[in-house]
This record gives sequence, C-alpha cells and structure tokens, in this order.
Amino acid sequence: MQYVYILQSLKFPEKFYIGCTHNVAERLKRHNAGQSDSGSRHTELYGPWKIVNTFGFENTDKAFAFEKYLKSGSGRAFCKKHF
Repeated sequence: MQYVYILQSLKFPEKFYIGCTHNVAERLKRHNAGQSDSGSRHTELYGPWKIVNTFGFENTDKAFAFEKYLKSGSGRAFCKKHF
C-alpha cells in the first residue's frame, strides 16, 4: 500500500504538509526529527507535526497523482474545506 498523508504543524496550525509514503508512522517520526527525503526544510522549520488524514492506495501511480492534486490550487481548497 502507498499512502498520501496530510500533516499539520503543532507550532503553526496554519501550516500543512502533504506527502506520500508506504509507512506513515515511520515517515512522521522522520519529519518530526527534521529529516526530509527531498531536502526541503519545510518540515524542519514548522515541526513538530501531527497527522490530519491519510489516504491508502493499492496503486502507487494513483497515490502520487492524488498527492499532486492535493498540492494544486484546487486540492489545497479541498483540504481547507474538509480538514
């Protein structure tokens, strides 16, 4: 399974992070430790984080497509409305 996850900063509740992984619990630990796979400092600067929601996909391509959608303008509007 591949999961798309939404995190919310505990220090700055208006800050969110969207990512994709096969192990959400391990990935949350890494984000809260300031470790990023992409080299982005976003999770380091605004952590610690909590999980807002996860979405499971059997198809990796669909998971990455959904992550890309959530990072788009309409996807961010969807998140604001529902989370």
